[in-house]
Amino acid sequence: MGGPPNCRRLLLAAVLASRLAAAGDFQDISQLEELARTEAQRLLPPLSEKQRLQVGPIQPHLQLARCENAVKAARAPGILVHDRVLIELRCEARAPWHLYVPVKVVGITSVVLAAHAIVSGSALTAKDMSVEQRDVVGLPPGYLNDPAIAIGLTAGRSIAAGTVLTAQQLMGAHAVQRGQTVTLVANAGGVSIQMAGRALSDGLINQRVKVENLSSGRTVEGIARSEQIVEIILQ
Repeated sequence: MGGPPNCRRLLLAAVLASRLAAAGDFQDISQLEELARTEAQRLLPPLSEKQRLQVGPIQPHLQLARCENAVKAARAPGILVHDRVLIELRCEARAPWHLYVPVKVVGITSVVLAAHAIVSGSALTAKDMSVEQRDVVGLPPGYLNDPAIAIGLTAGRSIAAGTVLTAQQLMGAHAVQRGQTVTLVANAGGVSIQMAGRALSDGLINQRVKVENLSSGRTVEGIARSEQIVEIILQ
């Protein structure tokens, strides 16, 4: 009597126990993220009240064997800038592994919004824009942080009121032409790097263009800021 149900209950308990044991064989991802955060706090300048650290994220499906020893955290090789760092987490055990975790400073920044609906083809004035403070996380690529950048430019499409203005929405005079030699400028943590490049497409002021880095031969995208300058946006 009751033999089969008891067997089923015992089998279910065994399966659950094996799953719990298996879960214990893997490193806790949240602990690794906290370890990377702690090491980054040691390396980066103190945060302001409007800043915080964004860690990783480490993909939750990543299953690393639980380290028999304490996981070590250190700065990975490379340039250290004031707002981001790459942390290496290393397990030195019978089953060693290492993991690189990016950590960057995020926070509040000024963003330019459409003060009202803007019709495609309209030339923007200061009255067409407003400025708000927004969290940088989730802002669209190429967002504007200064309304002076957009004054005199033309809306390349209709823009709804309250929309965050981006360089891709606006057009101006022709800046670069395909095949033209340009200066590529990349700003990383307050450090400006300049390289020679060649435009691979025509571009208007504040429009995205493809360019070739003549030093590395790589094709990258940037924003035409003038007839000679293409700004490479680092993510």
